[in-house]
This record gives sequence, structure tokens and C-alpha cells, in this order.
Amino acid sequence: MTEPLLRIDALTVDFPTDDGVVHAVDGVSFDVFPGEIVAVVGESGSGKSVTAMSVLRLLREPPARVSAGALTFRDRDLRAMSRAELRKVRGGPVGMIFQDPMTALNPVMTIGDQIAEAVLLHQSTRDRKAARRRAVELLRLVGVPDAEQRARQYPHEFSGGMRQRAMIAMAIANDPDLIIADEPTTALDVTIQAQVLELVRKAQRESGAATVLITHDLGVVAELADRVVVMYAGRVAETATVEDLFASPRHPYTVGLLKSLPRVDTATDELYAIPGNPPNMIAPPAGCPFHPRCPLARDRCVTDRPELREVGDGRQSACHYAEEVGP
Repeated sequence: MTEPLLRIDALTVDFPTDDGVVHAVDGVSFDVFPGEIVAVVGESGSGKSVTAMSVLRLLREPPARVSAGALTFRDRDLRAMSRAELRKVRGGPVGMIFQDPMTALNPVMTIGDQIAEAVLLHQSTRDRKAARRRAVELLRLVGVPDAEQRARQYPHEFSGGMRQRAMIAMAIANDPDLIIADEPTTALDVTIQAQVLELVRKAQRESGAATVLITHDLGVVAELADRVVVMYAGRVAETATVEDLFASPRHPYTVGLLKSLPRVDTATDELYAIPGNPPNMIAPPAGCPFHPRCPLARDRCVTDRPELREVGDGRQSACHYAEEVGP
């Protein structure tokens, strides 16, 4: 098998607060291989975005406390990189599409200048005119009309969908090997969401990059992903190919997520919701973190924390009774 492009092993992230320590990410491990799209899914607060931001060390340390058994990109230790080395990785071989482009883009620089700057930072050329031409070309590629004129405009002159297109253009400006997309459609209306998702797919095809897609939308997962990592309470609950996950989930939490999806082939008066609430990450429950909401919970679930284990060909589940779980 090809060696993983990105390896995350035993990643832990804590945030000290006045009320106690928030255990945002608790021993997360998964790999991303060249060319594949890995979706990381779960409810709000499950640790998806914190995991993604930890990869490029975008969390301020302190207050964040980050540790990992391994956090490597192309077999290079990201945790051991200097700030200068990280700058060469961010926006170069690793592109990032943030959730809110309005806060990610610089409000006092034109869109074209921001994309050109990304090109100049990572290419051998120092030709600003060539970098500007590349910026216009990228804006055209992501479907921005009148790209040459729009490149001279500022972020506040772009709509939300257009700002996200500019973010995607910047992410693929240097032909990355890995794209991390952190809920790229959350702030957009449904019509624009579909257009932006098609652009994410196009960006992945154009660059051949592996993609980590952070989302809570299982419809997006079914449409785009090759493999899925399901997170709950800062931990990985299940990993599987997208086909296996939707056909036969092996964790009760995944079953609940899939049941909550609206279906056109089933008549119902109300949508399903997983009972209860996600746990308090300052004082998470002992044993399995999902046991207070789990219909299969038994005495062992209350006391013994299940570890992620193989439950089939390439599948993993953190459930004591994974073999009994069904759709």
C-alpha cells in the first residue's frame, strides 16, 4: 500500500479554562493517502475543526496544549518544524480552505494581491506581474466572472460565495498535495453550497491532491468522500469507506447520524434526533463517551472505555459491541 501522505497518531488537544480543562481532542488517529478524499464528520463540538487546525499548528500554544504520538506530512514531523519551515508548508504543499472566508481574507488587500502573494511566497519566481496573471487565471478557474476586474476588488466587495471561491483559488494556487477544507459551505445558502462543493471536487481533480473535508453534512460526505472518519466527544468513533459506512455502520453513534438524515423514500411526520446531548468535555463520562445516549449501552460501556479496533476489512470502530450494530 502507498505510504500515507498525512499521518495523525494519538493527537490530543486540551484548552485550560476557568471552569476546568476542556478535552477537545482525545487520542485521535487516522491516515490520509495520496489522492483520496477523507471526510471527518460529527456533531458540533466533536473536535473536527480543532483536529484540522492542529495539523498546520494554527492553534495558539499556549493556551492550547497539543501533543501527538505522530503528526507527519510526507514523513516530516510537523510538530518539530520551525515557523519558517511551517510557512513553506502552509499554502504550498498543504492548502487550507477555512470555514469563514471573511475572517480568513485580509480586508485591506485586494483579492488578486492576496492570491498573488501566495504564489510569490511558494514559487521560485519573484515576477509580480506573472503572479498577478496567475491570480486572475485561478479566479477564472473557480468561476469568478470578470476575473481581471474582480481581482482588483477587496473582500467586502465579494459575496460570501465569491469569497469562498477566492479562498479555493488561493488553496490550489501552488498545486498542493493536500487540501484541508474546514466546513467550506457552512455559511452559504443551499444553491451556493452546491456550487462550492463542485469547486472543491474540481480543485481536487485539477491538483490531484488528497483532501480532508471537515463537515457535519452527511449528504456532502456521500457525494464527495472516499473514506469517512466519524468523531464523537473528541475521539474517533468509526472509520470506513463511504460505501461501507452508509451500508452497514458499526457504531451506534453513526447509526444515529444516518437515521437523522431526511429520506425521500420514507414517509415520516418528524425527523429522527439522537436522544440527549453531547457530553461536557470538561468532565466527560467514564467508559464510552456515547453510553448516556446509546440504545445498546450495557454495564461494560459505563466503566470500560472502548478503543478503536478492526471490525472488518479496513474498518475500525470504538464500540464494545460493534458486531451487533446494524443500520
